[in-house]
Amino acid sequence: MKSSKVIKKSLAVDSALASFIENDVLEGLDIDPNKFWNNFEQFLKEFSLLANQFLKTRDDMQSQIDQWHIDHKGHPHDQEEYETFLVNIGYILPRPNSVSVNTSNVDPEIANIAAPQLVVPIDNARYALNAANARWGSLYDALYGTDAISEDDGATRDGPYNPRRGDKVIAYSKGLLDKHFPLTSASHTNSIKYSIVTGELSVDTPEGNQRLADPSQFVGHLGDADSPNSIFLSKNNLQIEIVIDPEHPIGSADPANIADVMVESAVSTIMDCEDSVATVDADDKVLAYSNWLGLMKGTLETSFTKGTETVTRKLTPDTEIILASGKQGTIRRRSLLLVRNVGMHISTEIVTVQGEPIPETLIDAVVTTMCGMHDLLNNEETTNSPNGSIYIVKPKMHGPQEVAMSNQMFSAIESMLGLSPNTVKIGIMDEERRTSLNLLACIEAASERVVFINTGFLDRTGDEIHTSMEAGAVVPKTEMKSQQWLTAYEDINVNEGLEAGLLGHGQIGKGMWARPDDMADMLKEKVSHPLAGASCAWVPSPTAATLHALHYLDVNVGDVQASLTNRVPTRRELMLEIPTLETGRELSPQEIDSELRNNAQGILGYVSRWVGQGVGCSKVPDINNVQLMEDRATLRISSQHISNWLHHGIVTEEQIHTVMEEMAELVDDQNSGDKEYHPMSEDLANSISYQAALALIFEGRNQANGYTEFLLTERRQRMKAYLS
Repeated sequence: MKSSKVIKKSLAVDSALASFIENDVLEGLDIDPNKFWNNFEQFLKEFSLLANQFLKTRDDMQSQIDQWHIDHKGHPHDQEEYETFLVNIGYILPRPNSVSVNTSNVDPEIANIAAPQLVVPIDNARYALNAANARWGSLYDALYGTDAISEDDGATRDGPYNPRRGDKVIAYSKGLLDKHFPLTSASHTNSIKYSIVTGELSVDTPEGNQRLADPSQFVGHLGDADSPNSIFLSKNNLQIEIVIDPEHPIGSADPANIADVMVESAVSTIMDCEDSVATVDADDKVLAYSNWLGLMKGTLETSFTKGTETVTRKLTPDTEIILASGKQGTIRRRSLLLVRNVGMHISTEIVTVQGEPIPETLIDAVVTTMCGMHDLLNNEETTNSPNGSIYIVKPKMHGPQEVAMSNQMFSAIESMLGLSPNTVKIGIMDEERRTSLNLLACIEAASERVVFINTGFLDRTGDEIHTSMEAGAVVPKTEMKSQQWLTAYEDINVNEGLEAGLLGHGQIGKGMWARPDDMADMLKEKVSHPLAGASCAWVPSPTAATLHALHYLDVNVGDVQASLTNRVPTRRELMLEIPTLETGRELSPQEIDSELRNNAQGILGYVSRWVGQGVGCSKVPDINNVQLMEDRATLRISSQHISNWLHHGIVTEEQIHTVMEEMAELVDDQNSGDKEYHPMSEDLANSISYQAALALIFEGRNQANGYTEFLLTERRQRMKAYLS
């Protein structure tokens, strides 16, 4: 798409971005615009060269791995020879003897509190604000509005308020209070009145006056001591708030006037510029950057219509309370915000150097850091980092040399912008195979800056398939989670983080719960993440964060991590077990058809929205109409999986075309109620979205590391031009 450019020496900068930087980002910062552009030019020249060298190394290594498998085709796989080969080409590097993370000025939400973490697209201001304010969530609402509470016995959740369901919610919530904040000899269910007496929580019940079995769990209160508005309690560094309001419809019917139980939920949130957005030009990027800037300034607002009313959303201020000691204290109401930049592999013409496109991650790094500087100047009640840090998540890095380059890059940015060394903290996404195999060395490469390692098992699976594309046909997608490489990968992420001393400096994270409507299953299954020693795990919504937070009340992650220090380390070589079909295994036609249809429908469901509407992450119904959270990571798996099966003769081009045409009709039907949706099946040959989906499959084997961004971006740009 054509756009005007502003010339800054050898730089050509899209006018929308140049205007945003000069008029919005630099405003209030002690940075001379001319000096900034000069420094930015030198920065881009230096690090574009480095980035391109690393991208060439990626391609060279992949070509060597492909050739190794081709040369050994028809022979039994020799695991020892394969591992030696990977060492010889520098794919596997020596493991450091010891690593010590020394990151300083880390806020407690990252350093010390085990809790859920939200990931939200930054290009949607409403979603971003909802997530930023999701530090606290209503347990009553989360239980009432999801399948976490059964609809049996007439406790349905459709229609107006159902008292029978409400009773179940209240019973569940008070049972949770009994479980985690027990009274000396009675139940919260029988509470009549809550008050504060001599710095302790006092609860009147028919059995007599009660105190907390553990008085230290009482944090403080809001309102009068004899008739408080809120009671704050704490366990495992997480807090809950008992809201007392006799005027509230629920509170007025409760013997103790409890109107709600609020749970500290999304303690941290990643504002995403990467996999969950579809930012393909300067206008898209400026929208994303401006939302991040608004969050850092504390000024972001958005209005929308809800029913007949106009609702304005903005950041929630902190709450002043009276602590158990009688002193004034503060309850933080907002999630600590991190921002995720794009990966190094994406180039852009938003800014060119001597006419050449540059890695988009370089622009992200500079602009999001400058936006973060406004938070360092923000002494208002919406400050993000009281400890004075800027948190940037770095995705899709391949190995410790690339992490070292990121560390060097942020040092250059800090110098350029006049920031103290290591003001910028980075999160390392452990989602590429070469990073997984060398994770401890990756941590070492940023030991004074790292605050985060997180398993991205979806992207990691996509990279696993692409890296071993020539090794053979991979197992069906449903079998991937039971493969040895994945179990080893998840274990090693925790082991390496603990060994490096990340505790007290950063998070050890786990991946996303991808079924946002299946909260009952999430409550059963996702407790496995804190039990594995992870201090955070991703959730797709504020409601999911509130329910997942219950797991961190159940599990003291610090105790789990302490118990793991003596665990026999998982050998990283186990991650090299390639997930191909066993020799002699023949998939049935039904198995093949089911897998193909499932993958094809998922690809089309996601791509039709990404290309057609610019939606980077959303709930997409699968082939069985189960709502799944889809982003580019899930697309990478599905497209690479079909490409792999096509390459190894499990499916044919004709089969793929037949199924894709059928699934296009299904996806169109699933989206028939969306006025903004662009149907595909009416004209498949000219449908930009449909042709993009085909390209992801038929050209997928030749896409660097199996990434989908190259094809998606080109098709979305074409779609925007068509619609304009």
